Amino acid sequence: MANWTSNVDNYARLLRDAAAAMRASPLRARSVVRLPRRGRLLATGDIHDNTMHLQAVVRAAELDASRDNHVVLHELIHGDRLVNDMDMSYRMLGRVAELVLAYPEQVHPILANHEIAQCRGQHISKGAGDNLALFNAGLDWVFGDDAGLAAEAISDFVRAMPLALRCDNGLFVSHSVPSPALAKYFDLRVLERDLCDEDLDGPHGAAYLMTWGRQQTAEHLEALAREWGVRTFIVGHAHAPVGVEVREPNMVILNTDHQQGRVVAIDLAADAPPAHAVANASVAVVNYFDLEGLDLESPGAGS
Repeated sequence: MANWTSNVDNYARLLRDAAAAMRASPLRARSVVRLPRRGRLLATGDIHDNTMHLQAVVRAAELDASRDNHVVLHELIHGDRLVNDMDMSYRMLGRVAELVLAYPEQVHPILANHEIAQCRGQHISKGAGDNLALFNAGLDWVFGDDAGLAAEAISDFVRAMPLALRCDNGLFVSHSVPSPALAKYFDLRVLERDLCDEDLDGPHGAAYLMTWGRQQTAEHLEALAREWGVRTFIVGHAHAPVGVEVREPNMVILNTDHQQGRVVAIDLAADAPPAHAVANASVAVVNYFDLEGLDLESPGAGS
């Protein structure tokens, strides 16, 4: 594939092609991807521009082994690995776009609050500065006067992402689910329709509320599970110091970006396991490192 790391035309084409592929997928149903009862799903947590962990995730997903093997990816950008005080995680979006095109209907980026914030111009921070400004500084440095073209393509790519994966076995994977304190503002039918601009904007847009949700109670999770026909939720968003955490009665929180990051493979042909079984089956990302063949600029970093 043509070099896209510094060529805005190639970068924009890559992201727009991947966006078109996501929208055209036969697995797409409005704002969700629907996975049937066959194959395997590798569930992950936040990535936050950790290239080494993305490589490990792709290795663990075994995408070449079967077209029924899937991987879900989220919170791709806004890491803490800055270059001259600039965030270069636009490259992570390019790497994931390449994966989407290489494995259509198998690689599923989903909406997360950091991607929404970037494409909607909402200031956001993980504690190390203004992520929006740091990311924009990276685009300006690489693409100069054409940074706006790159930003438009990024917005198109992000807007094409589904809000969640709904699996026919009862598993539901999303970046988060709404907070109970704001549940009265949330449109429970958002999964059954296409997203609009208002859904991405705070304080009460449906995608905004869903990707920012925290402090879910057992009663709230049970109510969402009944409404959506869910057995088990897998999310990211919240910090899990050991890479995985169970929120009773039916939610698993995964982190994939830090040293204790974990992933979990789910058999889609069987009923979704309960939350504690999912957590117990999770595996440390470091188990999938290929230290001999490691290429920190891959997969497909525009070469």
